[in-house]
Amino acid sequence: MSELIAYHLEDGIATLTLNNGKVNAISPDVIAAFNAALDQAVADRAVVIITGQPGILSGGYDLKVMTAGPKEAVALVTAGSTLARRLLSHPFPVIVACPGHAVAKGAFLLLSADYRIGVDGPFNIGLNEVQIGMTMHHAGIELARDRLRRSAFHRSVINGEMFDPQSAVDAGFLDKVVTAEELQGAALAAARQLKKINMLAHKNTKLKVRKQLLETLDDAILQDQQHLG
Repeated sequence: MSELIAYHLEDGIATLTLNNGKVNAISPDVIAAFNAALDQAVADRAVVIITGQPGILSGGYDLKVMTAGPKEAVALVTAGSTLARRLLSHPFPVIVACPGHAVAKGAFLLLSADYRIGVDGPFNIGLNEVQIGMTMHHAGIELARDRLRRSAFHRSVINGEMFDPQSAVDAGFLDKVVTAEELQGAALAAARQLKKINMLAHKNTKLKVRKQLLETLDDAILQDQQHLG
């Protein structure tokens, strides 16, 4: 499929593996590869597993692009928020198998999925935008508001607090934590379980449950384009 996102289909389960350097930075090319892989997963009618390299899911947006200029930054944030919206409304279940750190856009990938499994260890999960001098974008605020516990939402978005994997479950970034050795097996087990549900009912219910969030994200993406631009 792509050198940036490997695509592996087996038994109705599509595994998308991010592979963009040591921090799996989310660039325009990575997002294009992501969308192509999701297109293929829809064609294959597959449950999706998103994962990264040992120790990291993603460290966030490619800072070279974000600092290239306002136009480049706006385009990347818009594409990333649109990807999050797509994952939230994907017609088949989406699982993230987080093999370590998930920071900024990496953490937003967790917030965009249906089921999230992390690994135990000295890993950071969270939204560090205010730590690095970035005012949180509207779409990010609304996604975090919907998926995080209220107390954790404020600590995460406003304070830039980072969570270890166990506390990330309580915050709402993860649903389950396993050992690194168990991650692949746990993700496949979750995917096999989700394969048993009725996919049309899953899609229609997902769209009902997330209707308000998706509409809010649409407005937020427009606000970000106007504000950031």
